[in-house]
Amino acid sequence: MAPFWLTLLPDVILLCGGALFRRRLPLAGWQAIDTLNYYLLFPALILLSTLRSSPAWADLLVMGTGVWSAILFACLLGGMLRRVGPERFVDFAGLWQTAWRFNTAVALALVQVFPIEYRGLMSIAVGLAVPLANILAVSALARGQQRGRWHWMRQLLTNPFLLASVTGITLSLSGIVLPELLMQLLQKLAQAAIPLALLSIGAAINWQVLTQLTRINLALNSIKLLILPACMLLATQWLGVATAPSAVLVLFAALPTASAAHVLAAVFGADRSLVATLIAQSTLLACFTIPLWLLLIRQLLLS
Repeated sequence: MAPFWLTLLPDVILLCGGALFRRRLPLAGWQAIDTLNYYLLFPALILLSTLRSSPAWADLLVMGTGVWSAILFACLLGGMLRRVGPERFVDFAGLWQTAWRFNTAVALALVQVFPIEYRGLMSIAVGLAVPLANILAVSALARGQQRGRWHWMRQLLTNPFLLASVTGITLSLSGIVLPELLMQLLQKLAQAAIPLALLSIGAAINWQVLTQLTRINLALNSIKLLILPACMLLATQWLGVATAPSAVLVLFAALPTASAAHVLAAVFGADRSLVATLIAQSTLLACFTIPLWLLLIRQLLLS
């Protein structure tokens, strides 16, 4: 199991590094990092994640149905927790999104232990999931600002995460290849996104309550790390999905939540410390749950 633990270890170290540097940088500095991530670095990462060679339509159908069903199901389950969430809806929306967001970097790292065709399927899953995940997250957070329907539509349509994901999918399906210089620029920007986000999350975490799972945190982590992959495993087996897409879909459903959730929450005015704490909990708990799901995948699907 050591390789699976090591996949998440850099994230944990960066979270701790953010805590150590918390007082070295004023709050305005951390907010500036979140803004930079929101408008530039994460859009570059999302664009690269969705910008793949044109996939087969059969793979698009299977993976799209799987990841979209998982995201919508998690959104529904998370929405049922409103009564136990924070009083302000925007704070609840910041937490709610963690039920269906997924850590892209962990997804692409973990799938490396499988054959190359599995890696292609994971890239398709990520590319198809990003637009819907961002639409739902931005919609919930914009609604929490309570500024009317037109404000909500403007926030949704101009959201950098959504624009990057739609652009990547469009370019991928059309077969358009970006110039090499532009790809190198995007790669350099994308490489900085996750480390900076994790440092900012570590600085925002209330470390005194990190090990204290509130009712909503326990429920959201259970949805993301246990319920969702269990339902995906049962569904793919019942429907007779082929081995490779079934394994990738279960692994996708078992991923910890995304650090991008903290970036969105900070920009939309949600309580960033609540979201940061839940992201850290999800990342740490995934160190224990992901090896179990990988073991089940190998025993039930690959044996």
